[in-house]
Amino acid sequence: MQEQDNTMKEILEKDIWGSVQDFLNWGLHLGQGEKSIHITVGLVLLLSFAFIATSFVLKMLRKLFTRKMGQEDKLKFISIFKFIKYVVYLVVILVTMSAAGINVTVILTASAALFVGLGLALQELFQDIIAGILIMVDKSLQVGDIVDVDGKIGKVFEIKLRTTRAITRDDKIVIIPNHKFISNTIYNFTQNHKTTRENVKVGVAYGSNVELVTRLLEEAVLERAGVLKNPKPFVLFEDFGDSALLFSINFFINDSFSDPRIKSDIRYAIDRKFRANNVTIPFPQRDVHLFQHNPKPTSLNP
Repeated sequence: MQEQDNTMKEILEKDIWGSVQDFLNWGLHLGQGEKSIHITVGLVLLLSFAFIATSFVLKMLRKLFTRKMGQEDKLKFISIFKFIKYVVYLVVILVTMSAAGINVTVILTASAALFVGLGLALQELFQDIIAGILIMVDKSLQVGDIVDVDGKIGKVFEIKLRTTRAITRDDKIVIIPNHKFISNTIYNFTQNHKTTRENVKVGVAYGSNVELVTRLLEEAVLERAGVLKNPKPFVLFEDFGDSALLFSINFFINDSFSDPRIKSDIRYAIDRKFRANNVTIPFPQRDVHLFQHNPKPTSLNP
């Protein structure tokens, strides 16, 4: 009986388990000694299991963190989480290969030049991704914000991990790399609130009734739809110019994106009211003095 048990044990160890080990060790074997690399069926199965387990854990963590988030914050977190997921996968691959007996130092050393080249080539890409993560975390930029980037005014309608998309006032799409929002000075018209103060400047001739000019400017603004009654518009007598008295009418609006149309309508109204009330908008004048130089005749001495 004992002899049969030993025989069965021997069969299991040598035949069945030995066949399984041979199958798991089957694969590609490169090099010898410490610098050898073995890509086997067992390693592939181990990596597959590690990937499945990691994916399951990451999925559970994502659900745990996003369960109380709003839809917009959830989408932002998922974008950030994708980048983190790729980093985690890379770490899991290296750790699994090291646990399987592969010297990952050899792989890292052999790939060092490649990594340096990729790092230099993808430097801006990584800057954009990191900037995108910072934007989403600290909410320094949000969908609907009106920004000025390199002299272009645009309304943000999409924030991604690498780029931000905005539509300009002439209905063109501008794609902005996210690193610009971190490294450059960006004007955000609606970061603190949607209300912005705008102004229209105008000059009137010397001798004009300044009280009348002030009243006409206020009327021109208050008649325009879209201008807020509160805070109340106000007029500033800015300066005595070279050829005009300089005024500015300041007003508040809720739609900075349509600002040029509002200002254009106000200028039309100002011109119309000034004409009706005989208020003159002068053009620059210069006095030019001409001096004629008559050289004295020179005498010729014999």
